[in-house]
Amino acid sequence: MTRKRRRLVFLVAALLCLGGATALILTAFEDSIAYFQSPSDLVKAPPGAERAIRMGGLVEEGSVAREGETLRFRVTDKANAVPVVYQGAVPDLFREGQGVVVEGHLQTDGTFMAETLLAKHDERYMPKEAVDALKASGEWRPETGGQ
Repeated sequence: MTRKRRRLVFLVAALLCLGGATALILTAFEDSIAYFQSPSDLVKAPPGAERAIRMGGLVEEGSVAREGETLRFRVTDKANAVPVVYQGAVPDLFREGQGVVVEGHLQTDGTFMAETLLAKHDERYMPKEAVDALKASGEWRPETGGQ
């Protein structure tokens, strides 16, 4: 084999290895990425139960109930609401009427099983995705930080 042909074979092999590694990385990321959706998005097109989701909106007034270590509440974008079940540490700023982002899985019965619960940390802060969802539903009020 000539020197030129060896270089070409080495280059092709390196490109195949790089392509294979890229495919493996993208496949691994696909399983761990949590896409943001509003409650209306989940009602319109519910994803599979195995799909990780990040949902944001407002904690519906009068929906918070504690049962031992379990916290049950509803997240709404004022158009639709999704029931949420969460077990774990609850942020101090979590309360009814406040912005919240939950991460977890939507069950087949329509209940969202949250693994992570994030409450907004300031009266002016809200995740961009939650702001977009509130704007789409017509409930965005920038003079009060969206609430």
